[in-house]
Amino acid sequence: MARSLIKLAFLSCFCLSTLLFSHASDSILPNQSLPDGKFFVSSNGTFEMGFFSPDNSKKRFFGIWYKVISTGTVVWVANRDSPLNDTSGALTLTQDGNLIVLNTANGNVLWSSRFNYTSSIRNPVAQLLESGNLVIRDENDENPGNFLWQSFDHPSDTALPGMKMGKNLVTGLNRVLRSWKTSDDPSTGNYSFLLDSHGFPQFLLMGSGSVERFRSGPWNGKALSGTPRPNENMIYTFEFVFNQEEIYYTIQLINSSIFSRQVLSPTGILQRFSWNYRTQAWTTLTNSPADICDNYGICHGYGICDISINPVCSCLDKFKPQSEKDWASADWSGGCVRKTPLNCKNDGFVKYSGVKLPDTRNSWYNLSMNLEECEKMCLKDCYCMAYANIDIRGKGSGCLLWFEDLMDIKNRGESGQDIYISFQRTKG
Repeated sequence: MARSLIKLAFLSCFCLSTLLFSHASDSILPNQSLPDGKFFVSSNGTFEMGFFSPDNSKKRFFGIWYKVISTGTVVWVANRDSPLNDTSGALTLTQDGNLIVLNTANGNVLWSSRFNYTSSIRNPVAQLLESGNLVIRDENDENPGNFLWQSFDHPSDTALPGMKMGKNLVTGLNRVLRSWKTSDDPSTGNYSFLLDSHGFPQFLLMGSGSVERFRSGPWNGKALSGTPRPNENMIYTFEFVFNQEEIYYTIQLINSSIFSRQVLSPTGILQRFSWNYRTQAWTTLTNSPADICDNYGICHGYGICDISINPVCSCLDKFKPQSEKDWASADWSGGCVRKTPLNCKNDGFVKYSGVKLPDTRNSWYNLSMNLEECEKMCLKDCYCMAYANIDIRGKGSGCLLWFEDLMDIKNRGESGQDIYISFQRTKG
């Protein structure tokens, strides 16, 4: 009975709003609706929102796309897993500040912005910002820190400039990219890209069944260890923030007339694009994974991948293939083992330079230690397998220790960093 009354209220609001609707605005006020066939445009005309159908599909979704780009590239979808089969949809803002996608034919709510928040707001307004961010705020308060809700916190498959990709450690909010199912179907696909904060934080690209596909590596002060180092360019700046409240990276455009976006494709490739005005098409700047050595753990435990040699996998110094026969046939699934018997005495560390650091999910870290203190800390524990600086700028700082088999190491040459691997360690 209660749900029926809610549906009736929504339908009544929709009927009233069609008389008050103005398509020239970038904002929706309480009890106004944006019906299918009408659109809101951001203040300078960069983004547009409304209902759309993907190519080769008749299903209707509410989304946001670039208006100034001829392809109308979609960057966010609300009801991605609850499409409409006709044009009876409408976006409505309720009096208590909740955005809903409504099927006006039967009153069913297909999507709602109200996930976990309990805050109330007196004069709510939903506004499409020039950044492509759809926000709910108080009509008289434009401070981003006071937004009740924003689409940037709930991305689809696309990260736009200004969006924080990462985790709020206070609220637990983790901004996750999830791929479209296909290029014609925006429903949730098989791949996700998210921050993992177990051990020292890193970003993981996951496939179906929670299988690791690609790992960014930890932030080292200059770049994520497993991604191309962001050189100075005329398109964007890269910022990484790591404190007690949040961990995230964000891209800021240098020139507002240039458009750039990061997308997780339906095939599981994390891509960064820039719009080319001359060709009127998106230019690919980066791909992750970029090559076979970017595939997670391809050489398995204590193996190292080098795309410049054939075969790409080899064992770290002081290690050998667990199965020489399998290794000779390019089956690296058994990984590598130590050449000498395991014990806990200190026979030293082997220094590797220019590598992507191993998986950090079972690591320990201290941001204030220096490298000498880090080595001493590792020597105290028979379970410690390797150590490295966290920040490679200047003389280096911070301590990162590994306590499990070292997984997913890649030779990155000058863009990599140093790690010190113990060759006489045991797990007890």
